[in-house]
Amino acid sequence: MASEIFKQIADYLEAAELEKREVVKITKTIKPDLTMAEAYQAQELLVQKKLDRGHKIVGPKMGLTSKAKWDQMGVSEPIYGYVFDYMLVDNGGVVPFQIHPKVEAEIAFLIGEDIEGPGITGAQVLAKTEYVLPALEIIDSRYENFNFTHTDVIADNASTSRVVFGNTLRKPSDFDLELMGATLSINGQIKDLGAGAAVLGHPANAIAVLANMLARKGDKIKKGEIIMSGALTSAVLLKVGDFVSGKFDGLGEVTFTVGE
Repeated sequence: MASEIFKQIADYLEAAELEKREVVKITKTIKPDLTMAEAYQAQELLVQKKLDRGHKIVGPKMGLTSKAKWDQMGVSEPIYGYVFDYMLVDNGGVVPFQIHPKVEAEIAFLIGEDIEGPGITGAQVLAKTEYVLPALEIIDSRYENFNFTHTDVIADNASTSRVVFGNTLRKPSDFDLELMGATLSINGQIKDLGAGAAVLGHPANAIAVLANMLARKGDKIKKGEIIMSGALTSAVLLKVGDFVSGKFDGLGEVTFTVGE
């Protein structure tokens, strides 16, 4: 019976994404007592549905990577989801409008060696990272009015929608990543700014947490994956026609336009 409920959740969220429509949160409609473990089971079914359609995983992504967000959502660790190949948009390209998109500036990690927990540290992550690169993540929760609990958002693949990577790849040893600053602008106006320290004190710490979370289910971070480490800025709501720019110290600029 439990597996049928998780399948129902995955079908419900897949339909919302494909049909570009918002739905009422799971904890109100399908399973009010959805636990974190159950939410990840539903997410795994949703991920498998995407794989079955021929899509490929680019890498995991982290969410809720600030202590303030933990307090807001009542959790004690970040959450994760997955970025797929169909979600990638070229730097300078057009991001299709989905439901109610928001954009965040992030630092992405291109992994050079497998990272398998438990007990992984940020320093170990840096040693196994080939490059870092700038990114803009477009989150687009399938839930109406962005109204959800942390278990709802886990099941919804952590609100993942689209990602734009920058063209500059640099060795992580070139920077103090916790001090790296980024500005997020919409139509030429700065909407927010932040630094790497906003992500658990250092973005590599978020990747370490991910490795240790994946270890609980016998999984690991894999060589060649590109992992979104979490937001340096707040999430800014977008509308059709917006021109978005993220500028990163030492990593250049990432841009896109919001299409129909």
